[in-house]
Amino acid sequence: MKIIWLGHGSFRLEIADKVLLLDPWFDGNPAFPEARRAEAIAGATHIFVTHGHGDHVTDTAGIAKELGIPVFGMVELMGWLAANHGIETTGFNKGGTIKLDGVSVTMVNATHSSSTDGPHGPIYLGSEAGFVIEGEGHSIYFSGDTDVMADMKIFHDLHEPDIGILCAGGHYTMDMRRAAYAAKTFFNFKTVIPMHYKTFPALEQSADLLAKSLPGVKVIEPEVMTAIEI
Repeated sequence: MKIIWLGHGSFRLEIADKVLLLDPWFDGNPAFPEARRAEAIAGATHIFVTHGHGDHVTDTAGIAKELGIPVFGMVELMGWLAANHGIETTGFNKGGTIKLDGVSVTMVNATHSSSTDGPHGPIYLGSEAGFVIEGEGHSIYFSGDTDVMADMKIFHDLHEPDIGILCAGGHYTMDMRRAAYAAKTFFNFKTVIPMHYKTFPALEQSADLLAKSLPGVKVIEPEVMTAIEI
């Protein structure tokens, strides 16, 4: 398995002969080197999107058209993408699972918001979400954008994720302290990878606090386009 950070809240996950793009965002992403876009999306088979904010969904339609691959996410968001961009989408909802021959992706709760800009103000696009991705003997909790939730205990009890990819930048999501609290209180991760940080000055710039707060857990500060092999 390879987990590759694309900057901010975006990832490329190579798992069980699939290549999943999670919230891929390149256009306007200051953390991503534009010259490596083709490399980042090469061979992608599916796109999963957690919510409708521009820093998570802006590039989804373009990539889906370019590669001819389907997009999965919240029902209302998928309906909006299909109607406005003519791409193949599958909408599902929290508690639902997409099975991809060796990989399963379950949508789980998040606490955030989900919208895009419209001519008369925000267009709301269903509810925000996270995903639990299972395959190759691992269970990955991909938090999307969220604060700490008691629901996280349910995710642990039902899925026992050993890998946590956690938003931790603060301001728009939980920060390093709150992410550490979530990991200690609700999960038993072996590996934690922070995300949604360093992109902008308003966000936390280091995961040192997260690492210090989780003794015995392998906390990996990802580097853009550098594979983490598990």
